[in-house]
Amino acid sequence: MRRYIRSLLFASTLLTAILVVMAVGTGTLTLGSAALKPPSIPQAGPLAQPRSPKQVGAPTDATRSLFSNDTQTPEKIALGQKLFFDGRLSANGTVACSTCHDPARAFTDGRSTSIGIQGRVGQRNAPTILNALYNKTQFWDGRVKTLEEQAALPIVNPVEMGQPSLNAAVVRIAAIEEYQLAFRRVFARPPTGPDLVRAIASYERTQLSFDSPFDHFIAGDRNAIDDAAKRGWEIFNLRGRCNKCHALTEAKRDVTNFTDNDFHNIGIGIIRHNVVALARQAVQLINSGDAAAIDRAAIQTDMSALGRFLITKKEPDTAAFKTPNLRNVLVTGPYFHDGSQETLWDVSDHYNKGDGLQNPYLDVDIQPLALTEGDIDDLVAFLASLTSADYKELGVRELARQRELSRTNRPQRDTARAFGPKPPQPKPPRP
Repeated sequence: MRRYIRSLLFASTLLTAILVVMAVGTGTLTLGSAALKPPSIPQAGPLAQPRSPKQVGAPTDATRSLFSNDTQTPEKIALGQKLFFDGRLSANGTVACSTCHDPARAFTDGRSTSIGIQGRVGQRNAPTILNALYNKTQFWDGRVKTLEEQAALPIVNPVEMGQPSLNAAVVRIAAIEEYQLAFRRVFARPPTGPDLVRAIASYERTQLSFDSPFDHFIAGDRNAIDDAAKRGWEIFNLRGRCNKCHALTEAKRDVTNFTDNDFHNIGIGIIRHNVVALARQAVQLINSGDAAAIDRAAIQTDMSALGRFLITKKEPDTAAFKTPNLRNVLVTGPYFHDGSQETLWDVSDHYNKGDGLQNPYLDVDIQPLALTEGDIDDLVAFLASLTSADYKELGVRELARQRELSRTNRPQRDTARAFGPKPPQPKPPRP
């Protein structure tokens, strides 16, 4: 009897997984918010132009090595820029790459989660394109490695740009004489899918963003940042434990990208979802090896909460997400993979109380930090100093907005927990 019941349970789980795979594969399973009015496509203004690699703080050697395998010609970059802002890459002409990556917003969209074709809402926050050329992997769950692979998937995601295939986008672009001439000039052949994403990636690689007050401080100008930011830099690397994820090693500070290029469960979103059940469903999808189906699951369904597990199928990766580069963090909110935190004060409060301690997969380094209000203000001052010169004015406005909001609305603040001991962490449930 027990064996029979177990067989039924397994069959039920497998059937659920298959149904989810089928729904995701056809685009019929959309568990996000109701459709909203899609935003207009941003135009290519001054902040969209390619940026010089000769900026204070820019890693010259790393940048040169990244360009070694891809000739960055002005013609290819210009073609990529044109495609980046062209809504005709989407199924109905209403969504471009720039819809979610607006240069005026530091190549983000300012939304918790992005809005795509026909106002469809996804489940992930749009990461900035700025400095994405240095990423070891792309997307919050690292499901691809290159910018070319990254550029292709939104085009065919039903929630984002909605094309049935990359070739469908190529056919539409190839019908435009201007593009025919440009592709022949750059690639010596008519438009193709691989060349289309090569051009977009070539443009994205020009979006380096350094030259911040912090960069000038590290370069020797001791007056480039104020005393609060200096104190915040020390808190970041010591009592704040930010260096556990945002440093090269615990002993070696990272003054360039502020990331360990790894994945961590930081206690965001997991309590709202039954991740054990979701993981069982996801295994079938992962085993299919269908990159587009996995991409749709990450954007369209509650499987988004599984994070890195969707890619690796490893239990420790449950609800783990990529450590983001912190440059321009002030102007690239809302924060975390689901855009659930409005301000840098909210982010600090989340870590200060060691949130998610009832989460069995929580990263071992998450614990109460006992930071005072003054400590948090200093930490935010440091993070604000990572704002590049191009976004100085936006940063001033955004810091004022967030500071004012933090005075009246601190939903993550819990001083008692922040100064309390770390409670015992539950063990993961048995399979």
